[in-house]
Amino acid sequence: MNSRRISVAIPVFNEEDVLPELLRRLTTVLDAQPGGPHEIVLVNDGSRDRTRVLLEEAAASDSRLVVVNLSRNFGHQAALSAALGHVNGDVVLSMDADLQDAPEALPTLLARLDEGYDVVVVRRMERKETIWKRAAYYMAYRLIAKLSNVPQELDAGDFALMTRQVVTTMTSLPERERYLRGLRSWVGFRQTAVAMPRAARGAGATKYSLGRLVGLALDGAFSFSVVPLRISAGIGFLSFLGALLFSLYAVYARLVLGRSPQGFTALFVAGTFFAGILLIVLWILGEYVGRIYVEVKRRPAYVVESIIRNTASRENA
Repeated sequence: MNSRRISVAIPVFNEEDVLPELLRRLTTVLDAQPGGPHEIVLVNDGSRDRTRVLLEEAAASDSRLVVVNLSRNFGHQAALSAALGHVNGDVVLSMDADLQDAPEALPTLLARLDEGYDVVVVRRMERKETIWKRAAYYMAYRLIAKLSNVPQELDAGDFALMTRQVVTTMTSLPERERYLRGLRSWVGFRQTAVAMPRAARGAGATKYSLGRLVGLALDGAFSFSVVPLRISAGIGFLSFLGALLFSLYAVYARLVLGRSPQGFTALFVAGTFFAGILLIVLWILGEYVGRIYVEVKRRPAYVVESIIRNTASRENA
């Protein structure tokens, strides 16, 4: 334990307002930990503000900082994958840069890891977002857990402490469309969770738009389960059964009752309903086909432009 090296992996995108406080709190926490040398790997995910300048200035004055500049914005999960791919520590803390993940939680997570666990996940409690956003997160986590073929920790994001073995296993997986909290569950090992309050954002505005949040939820739902395909098959079967029953009724009404079912409105509603069902099924199929398309191209999840280590070391990717 006294010789343990700790790495902190953080994706960063347009966080110039929060970076100074983040680095101050992180370095204070790491200074109090035995062992080392510890490191902080910050991935600049194509930021358009002064984030890159601030990161490079900080790296020039602190040998523990490693700055990885991506060639453009590849998204949160790809940037976090890049951070995990460049750590060297024995244990790795993955967290966001907005200070909603408190660096001061590290000692608590280390204590649980020392109990024999390989992964300690933080469950987000007492969230500070709007009501609709909290409700959306609540439903999304539970829907993904229901659909997934591996156990998923409820209300747990990317804030987690992992052993080097877990991180190496996760980064070796070949997925291009990466849902890291799902991959973290999939790799297994001994995992536990710690409930902690979710702080408000330290500064600035959230970088996750509604569209990105929906995309992340869809990645979680479709990347770890074929249940949506089975649901679409069930919908198709029920639709066929309904049509068959109505056809039998129409034959019975014509031959036995001497009349035929009538009504343009009923016909229009039925046609629209089945067309909607068909489009939903096609959308589900399209989600899987699209992911197959992305995977078979074998493009990397991200492209590194440069890596800045210590005070004057620069590596061109």
